Amino acid sequence: MGHKLAGQAAADIMEQWKIKHVFGLPGDSINHFVDVLRSEKEEIEFIQVRHEEVGALAASSYAKLTGNIGVCLSIGGPGAIHLLNGLYDAKADGAPVLVLAGQVATAELGMDSFQEVHLDRVFADVSVYCERVSSPESLPDLMNQAIRTAYAKKGVSVLIIPDDIPGQKIKDSIKDTSSIPAATIAAPLEQDVKTGMEYVHRAQRPVILAGTGSRHAARELEAFADKIAAPVIFTLPAKGIFPDKHPHNLGQLGQIGTKPAYEAMEEADLLIMIGTSFPYRDFLPDDTPAVQIDADPAQIGKRYPVSVGIVGDSNLVLKRWNQQLPVKEDRSFLEECQNNMNNWWKHVEKDEVEATMPMKAPQVIAALQKIADDDAILSVDVGNVTVWTARHFKMTNQKMIISSWMATMGCGLPGAIASGLAEPERQSIAVCGDGGFTMVMHDFVTAVKYKLPIIVVVMNNSKIGMIKYEQESIGHLEYETDLQDIDFAQFAKACGGEGYRVIKHEDLQPAFEMAAKSNKPVIIDCVIEDQPPLPGKINFEQAAGYSKHVMKKFFKKHEAEMPPLRKAMKRLF
Repeated sequence: MGHKLAGQAAADIMEQWKIKHVFGLPGDSINHFVDVLRSEKEEIEFIQVRHEEVGALAASSYAKLTGNIGVCLSIGGPGAIHLLNGLYDAKADGAPVLVLAGQVATAELGMDSFQEVHLDRVFADVSVYCERVSSPESLPDLMNQAIRTAYAKKGVSVLIIPDDIPGQKIKDSIKDTSSIPAATIAAPLEQDVKTGMEYVHRAQRPVILAGTGSRHAARELEAFADKIAAPVIFTLPAKGIFPDKHPHNLGQLGQIGTKPAYEAMEEADLLIMIGTSFPYRDFLPDDTPAVQIDADPAQIGKRYPVSVGIVGDSNLVLKRWNQQLPVKEDRSFLEECQNNMNNWWKHVEKDEVEATMPMKAPQVIAALQKIADDDAILSVDVGNVTVWTARHFKMTNQKMIISSWMATMGCGLPGAIASGLAEPERQSIAVCGDGGFTMVMHDFVTAVKYKLPIIVVVMNNSKIGMIKYEQESIGHLEYETDLQDIDFAQFAKACGGEGYRVIKHEDLQPAFEMAAKSNKPVIIDCVIEDQPPLPGKINFEQAAGYSKHVMKKFFKKHEAEMPPLRKAMKRLF
């Protein structure tokens, strides 16, 4: 019976699970395992990032894009703590991620050693599996369990590895676990399917709200929507399941949404929720009957009082309904929604084609649209840029990665790095605001190092724009949202990439065309006007809050010369 290093046996497990990339930084409490990856595993590429947060965000994006586990690695103490933001993104969006966190040597545990942190406590809330390896012999089997659990529970698995363990030899003996993936498809109860179908059959104005749980059922969803003559509203992370100009697609709902989607939801006499637990209750009907399909029973009725809950795979449920429901003859509601959507496109496209100085965000998205490949991957950051991309980029067969539930600024660049590695034959584009990009901009050089020809579009309004708008919409004065301007094009060149700073509209499209032809990472720094991301439908509270902001701004400007008005303002507000 032979022997091998415990770290090598664990790396063998990673290889059996077809892990191809590890994002991280080496260091003193993880060096023995890193050395195994260096010397033994050419099949697993180590991607050196400049900050562990980027590694975790990239691992999360990798998992969202491919469905395969994303892997990040760090030292203990500060490196492990840096991972947390990206790991919470993975937890919130249900992405399988494996964390390999170093720790002080076994003999030093509990002795308040240099950089020793109770990592099991640090990772307890964010993980579905968290174990500290206590012996060399247990490392490979714990690796197996960690990976399996991350897949099974769609979350973060953490292995805390004292640095002395991977370098010790163990017997190459019979294993206690296997590396065979296993999955199940939830079959719905027949009575629930039948009851839900009765609601659908009676509805005159049904509206479908579809989330990521319907992505694998796109064909059945399309057939179902056509059969019952229903418009479909997609949650933001589900954008792209149908092309944006599909005749049944009303776009998104809520702050980032369209006016036709808002109005259809108000008119609906049945809400059909498929694979989503939509979080914004204010944009859903007050008391409309609802049918919800979800593979997770915990999501049924979680955020809306549904009339029928169907626990099961959406593809199975829709297939049954499509087989049994008759074609709806009265299509007047759908046609009204389609007319509204056609008018909406005409409305928003006016903003895209105009040439202004300074430029506006919709013009930048229109320029991006012209050079984006049909199968491009867009990694969209958080902020106003999310609204502009959701509203103006018309998806065909592209795929979009976002930080959906955590909505963490800085996710755009790591997602583009991940997609450039996972899908090198596809165009990889990051769409960022200047606020989000500056949180992680140091890792643009990572794209340069690994020769990833990503395109980074920076919407540069020298503002944390979304926060400014939020302050204004609740009636506050803008405070601490201005950002010091940076020439991101010069930064790109300093990193060894290419950069274009676009100030004039006539330079916009040429810059995008040059970027699309480049074989280097490129930043297109688009200097744009500060513009509030107004929702498709403005409610009374938003209008009242913004009016209060305007009045405060007016009084603030003139308070020195109008003391009586200043006193009145203080009494009023």
